[in-house]
Amino acid sequence: MNPVIFVILCFVCVAGLVDAERKGRDDLKRLFKPAASVCFVLAGVAAGGLGDRFGQTILTGLVYCAIGDILLIPKSGRWFLAGMTAFALGHAAYIAAFLSGGYSVTPAVIGGALAATAFSGGLVLWLWRELGPFRAPVIGYSIIISAMVAASIAHWAAQPSPASAGLVLAAAGFALSDLSVARDRFRKPEFINILWGLPLYYAAQCLFAVSI
Repeated sequence: MNPVIFVILCFVCVAGLVDAERKGRDDLKRLFKPAASVCFVLAGVAAGGLGDRFGQTILTGLVYCAIGDILLIPKSGRWFLAGMTAFALGHAAYIAAFLSGGYSVTPAVIGGALAATAFSGGLVLWLWRELGPFRAPVIGYSIIISAMVAASIAHWAAQPSPASAGLVLAAAGFALSDLSVARDRFRKPEFINILWGLPLYYAAQCLFAVSI
């Protein structure tokens, strides 16, 4: 089946999820969020993710991230930490895929790694007072997402193609979408975080899926 079909279905579900967030409808959140996440996993399968080691590893990352989405539906700190762990495993899978698919260290890679580190470090500093007991997990998470972005650029440098460029955009979009999650959780919970953060996050995961 064409993966674009699942991407379209994903964004239909994302539209429903954003509206459910706006209305505060927890029942609809529990329906639309898992459905949207399953759609990006199925998009990865339809794009040929089971066909080789690289695709299988990206698909593993998509599955971990889908699990993380589900774990973040409850609002308690325990579930939030479990969700962060699932996302960290997703990032680790993406890193493993990029390294197994070939990588090269170039000035662009070094610059990208420094930019990703500066972004993540700045985010941690911005949230530092509000993080409390989450300081250590957030620092660890920031390190692995910075490594994921750098690894995507290193993979593109070794294997330049539209697909590898798409993976760089996916990695950057994923990292940027975490800003909305962090702001909503630790700084100022408001609908604007959901309005731009959720579509960007799901766009990034769909881009991972179709760029296998």
